[in-house]
Amino acid sequence: MSWLELSVEIDQEAVESVSELFAQVGYNSGVAIEQPFVGSPDGPEYTIDAARPVVVRTYLPLDEHAEEARARIAQGLWALGMMRPVGELQVKQLEEEDWANAWKAHYPIRRIGERFVIVPSWLQYTSQAGDVVLNLDPGMAFGTGLHPTTQLCLLLLERYAVPGQRTLDLGCGSGILAIGAAKLGAQPVLAIDNDPIAVQATRENVERNAVGEVVTTVEGSLGPGAELGHWLGSDWATKQRRAHPTAGPVAFDPDAEFDLIVANILANVHVLLAPHLQRALKSGGTLVTSGIIADREADVAAAFAAAGLAQIERLQEGDWVALTHRRP
Repeated sequence: MSWLELSVEIDQEAVESVSELFAQVGYNSGVAIEQPFVGSPDGPEYTIDAARPVVVRTYLPLDEHAEEARARIAQGLWALGMMRPVGELQVKQLEEEDWANAWKAHYPIRRIGERFVIVPSWLQYTSQAGDVVLNLDPGMAFGTGLHPTTQLCLLLLERYAVPGQRTLDLGCGSGILAIGAAKLGAQPVLAIDNDPIAVQATRENVERNAVGEVVTTVEGSLGPGAELGHWLGSDWATKQRRAHPTAGPVAFDPDAEFDLIVANILANVHVLLAPHLQRALKSGGTLVTSGIIADREADVAAAFAAAGLAQIERLQEGDWVALTHRRP
């Protein structure tokens, strides 16, 4: 299968706006940000050269919707260019294997919060005292650690994940959150996603991080989530089923089973699954949710409140919101 790589050079002030624009059409909302890092002469630390441009990239399947998506990006960049310096949109066609490898050149080692360090599997890192190192190869699954929604979830995991918690990662993507919870001591951890590519990526990353005895990965979702089509549409889902034959997603409907649930998924899915998320939590259990664009926050908050969940924390980065709730 062929893909389009869309990229543009911008200044630091435009990174957030362009990332949001690209996330609207990129596969799984994935955005790669290539910062102009400068090495330190005193060690392995890096700083960002604010005087040099940043390159933002995203990828989309080359299908009948590709030209419309490219045009939307071009129009948005043109509008942004009225206010800030924006380079010319670059478009490059890639085959599937090239697409997966293309991320590697733009995926740096990154520290999130106080303890998490995300290390691409093809890079070396010497861990420091207290580090929780996540060795990842996202491939074509969402969850590089670069997107604000993933970073917000990791920040909240640092606060709420404790040893011994039975944990669910709903919409696991690359498995980054399930692995992070496991490395903070949560166990057992169930990672589920209705995308077979995400399931495969999670299984590989679970083994890469040596948490296979703790994390179980299954294709599925909570309740009606298993019946939802792929966010890229039914044509895309059909192609993936053919390329990655599976038995199909399993519908889970656990009752008061999990101490902690983390779900970095779309706002409309949060709304649909709110009562199922509440049902799956034990009394006193914690729900960490992200993937919520600020314009949809009120809808998600209302759905969780109606399901009997009490909000205890809110984080925001740019237009993205993460919420923490507790089942009384």
